[in-house]
Parts: sequence; C-alpha cells; structure tokens
Amino acid sequence: LCSNNNPYASFGATLARDEEQNLWSTPHDVTHTEADDDRVLYNMIVVRNQLDKDSEEWQKLNYDIYTLRQTRKEVRSRWKHILEDLGFQKEADSLLSVTKLSIISDSQNMSKARDILLKLSEETNIFPTSWELSERYLFVVDRLIALDAADEFFKMASAVYPKRPGGDRGDEGPRAPQS
Repeated sequence: LCSNNNPYASFGATLARDEEQNLWSTPHDVTHTEADDDRVLYNMIVVRNQLDKDSEEWQKLNYDIYTLRQTRKEVRSRWKHILEDLGFQKEADSLLSVTKLSIISDSQNMSKARDILLKLSEETNIFPTSWELSERYLFVVDRLIALDAADEFFKMASAVYPKRPGGDRGDEGPRAPQS
C-alpha cells in the first residue's frame, strides 16, 4: 500500500502541529481569540521553535509557555467552579467558550462588563496577581450580565477567592464561602 492513500499517515504530525498552534490550554481548542495574550503566547512559541532544543533559551521559553498555559487552565477552572456553584453545571463550558465569532450581547453592557471584570481583578484572587485581564473574560461577564447573574458571580468569587493581604494567590485551591 502506498502511504499517500492512508488517511491516517499524518495523524501524529497533525496532533503535534495542532498542539503547537493551540493558544489556549487544551489540544484542539478552537475557542481562543486573537487577543493580546494569545499573540504573546503565539510569539513565544514562534521564537522557541527557532531555537536549538538543547539551548538554555529554548528551555526557558518552553517553561514560560507551559507556565502560561497552566495559569490559563487554572483561571478557567476557577471560573467554571463558580459558574457550576451558581447552578450553571450544564452551561459552564458554553459560557466560557469564546471564539472569533463571539459578540457582546448588548453594547450598553460593555461598560458594566469592564467594571465588573476590573472589580473581579482588584477585589478577588480569581486571577493570579501577575495576570493581565483577558478580553476572553469580558465576553463571559457580558453573558453573565445578560443572564442577570454577574452580581451573584462577583459575590461568589469574593467568597471563594477572597483577596488576601500582601496579594497572595491562594494556591491551596478554592475556599468555602464564609457564613
């Protein structure tokens, strides 16, 4: 048999290529946007791929890429946890899914969504201290506003990921709401 007729011949190469082009957190994730944080990660991957794999620079960039992806996974997991606690078990993944085709539901919500996102960043630890706000979460907050759940989300985030003195991230995981 000629390998050109085998539809599975390049399967492994395709998976590896997809993983390298993945800018969010999981293989085959098509939900990433062309936001600034995606471009930063993409540029890091391009630079790393031009370096010798045995070099110290390659290892450092590879570690930075891994760390950024893990941070993104952690943030997404925190958001999903809160959404599920608010009763959006079945909808959590779709609420967090943002694509290039995503739109703001109501342009009048944009200001409120930005304010809530900034408030989440400043008053909770849902984002790590080094995190730059991602446009992705602006779309998620907009969806929460449309569902009339944004204020409840903020309250839950404040309870589960309270801001600690000194800006500690709270790496021990989510905390139960205080009564």
